[in-house]
Amino acid sequence: MKKIISLLLLFFTTQTFGQSKLFDKVSGLLKADILAEAKINLTEKPITVTSYQSERSAGGKHDFFSEGDYWWPDSTNPSGPYIQRDGLTNPDNFTAHRKAMIRFSKLVANQTSAYLITGNTIYATQAIKHIKAWFVDTNTMMNPSLLYAQAIKGKVTGRGIGIIDMIQIIEVAKSIEVLENQHLIKAADSIQIHKWFNNYLNWVTTHPYGIDERNAKNNHGTCWVMQVSAFAQLVKDTALLSYCKDRFTKVIIPSQMDERGAFPLELKRTKPYGYSLFNIDAVMTIAHIFEIADPSLKKSVEFMYPYVQDKKSWPYPKDVMYWDEWPVATPFLLFGYQNYKEADWYNTWEKLNHFPTNEEVIRNLPIRNPLIWLYKK
Repeated sequence: MKKIISLLLLFFTTQTFGQSKLFDKVSGLLKADILAEAKINLTEKPITVTSYQSERSAGGKHDFFSEGDYWWPDSTNPSGPYIQRDGLTNPDNFTAHRKAMIRFSKLVANQTSAYLITGNTIYATQAIKHIKAWFVDTNTMMNPSLLYAQAIKGKVTGRGIGIIDMIQIIEVAKSIEVLENQHLIKAADSIQIHKWFNNYLNWVTTHPYGIDERNAKNNHGTCWVMQVSAFAQLVKDTALLSYCKDRFTKVIIPSQMDERGAFPLELKRTKPYGYSLFNIDAVMTIAHIFEIADPSLKKSVEFMYPYVQDKKSWPYPKDVMYWDEWPVATPFLLFGYQNYKEADWYNTWEKLNHFPTNEEVIRNLPIRNPLIWLYKK
């Protein structure tokens, strides 16, 4: 009898998933690392925005706060407003909330990936604990807005440009989608989680900061569409999904990409290589969400691929910071392979670093857990 009960418990806590060949291929490649990290994750407690506060924040305990990366004290006026040094990150800026958000995203998506690999609900349970801390528990939850993101001392308490920090949550949203499809999140918690995301979507689509970010002509405009699409998909907001798809195909791609498949505004930055990778990753993530595989997007992958395969061939200036840390296993190659079946793209992606440790690289690689994106119910 005890043996029968044990087998039943194993059946109900562990299951396998019939997935695509690409899912199985990627799972085989990353399984050992995912499960090793997942084992460590099981002992970690939630850390949210309420765990840290900055005296420079104009917000409250539950408000996300960050500071503009490229803004520094003025050596000629130390007590005055900060001044800009484009491309050069100020190491003394407040980054605790951003790091907590990235930690949250990495942990939840990795635990969800471990669940998909093993079927063991212990991983899902740990992911849900962290999700509830951020979106459900009134003592630790984050307010559903970014009013105080990328502030600049002496100038502004927050900016629309700061909304890009929220891309760190898109893998959380995708993980929630997976866990809800597996009926692992209690209905009452799902209601509160969806309420949080609906409130955020209302804010980011109506507040002047959100409108400014939506209208940005470079990667910020792309990332607005990417995050809003991911969140709208979670809450099943079909009208907003339709709007995002329309904006992506009729505004983002025609206005940002040239006839070669390059993104000229990113190439003009002081970190042209990193920004070009960042923007094409966002573009191909949006294309993945909407299952778009048209020739213009293939052209953008074809443009950037040679410089990932052989960075020495990059014909533009080197990035002023983090040049040596790129490339890593950027998702545009995986999603590009999924859409266009170019084996070289997958082979190159497979050989790159899938688990970078540099904080700046991690921050600019919001798609870090491909299995949750390849999962099909």
